[in-house]
Amino acid sequence: MKKTLGLTGIALAAALALPAAAQTVLKFSHTDQQAGARQAAAVVFAKKVEELTAGRYKVQIYCCSQLGNDPKNIEQLALGGIDFTVSSTGSYAPHVPSLNLTMLPFIVEGYKQGWRFYDESKWLQEQFDKAPAKGFRFLATWEAGFRNMTTKTALNSPADAKGMKLRTFPNEMMRWSLEAMGFTIQIMPLPEVFLAIQQGAVQGQENPIDTIYSNKFYEVAPNITLTNHVYSPIPLAISEKTWQKLSPADQKAVTEAARIAGKFSREMIAGNDDNQLKEMASRGAKVNAKPDMAAFRQSVKPAYDKAREKYGADVDKVLAEAEAIRKTTK
Repeated sequence: MKKTLGLTGIALAAALALPAAAQTVLKFSHTDQQAGARQAAAVVFAKKVEELTAGRYKVQIYCCSQLGNDPKNIEQLALGGIDFTVSSTGSYAPHVPSLNLTMLPFIVEGYKQGWRFYDESKWLQEQFDKAPAKGFRFLATWEAGFRNMTTKTALNSPADAKGMKLRTFPNEMMRWSLEAMGFTIQIMPLPEVFLAIQQGAVQGQENPIDTIYSNKFYEVAPNITLTNHVYSPIPLAISEKTWQKLSPADQKAVTEAARIAGKFSREMIAGNDDNQLKEMASRGAKVNAKPDMAAFRQSVKPAYDKAREKYGADVDKVLAEAEAIRKTTK
């Protein structure tokens, strides 16, 4: 009798497990911390995917570089090892080199301009359209914000940057710009940055405010300088192998989920910058809201020259579109 009950229990458990077994789990890997806006948007995306596919798909989120740093995530995306990642446009440039030009310094001056550029730029859409041939495709542009500096010592102009070792991510346009400002550049994965600053291997780093806040970089590099030197949103991408396995209806559902999460991401980041700066200041950070921007803008001219040497007419296409948007956006 006990044996019969045992078998019945196993059969019941198996029956209850059938719906879960039928659900396809998709991996979403990113490098943000648990408290960051990227993670918050990923949660919104995951819920919407499950809802819009009537539970056929579940998105499992791996935050905090659990499965790899940004370059590794994008490599895995192209190979089909993961299904989704979200990263700076410049991080995708090793696969679509022209995307380096999205990292040109000072091309937009506010969120509304940035959103219009990413939503309306014909040049940018042409670059995004190259991605499926590289193993992934872009679904929607999420937000990370404008990149700013956090350094151990005060930073007000390129004169203060001279000889300072600064961490950044692997992107040639960013390297050209920061070196033109006077920094000595050190490339390293995001999870290593806090300790590297703490131990003196580098004197600071540059990232959007939300990334600075969620990674607590202000604790080891308390001088926050609002240079806004690069607008740095984070397109969400899906593995092309995954995309091709989806039905047209599920492709539409995943794209819609990405768009909804993107709107959430933009609103969250744009609405949080001031609050996060105030919070960091309350914890001892020194916020320099008015550095010598004329000097910083002048310093990066050699980076534009290098970009023209390598990318030719594309540079002026980007600048012309960005200028038109600046003129028509308040």
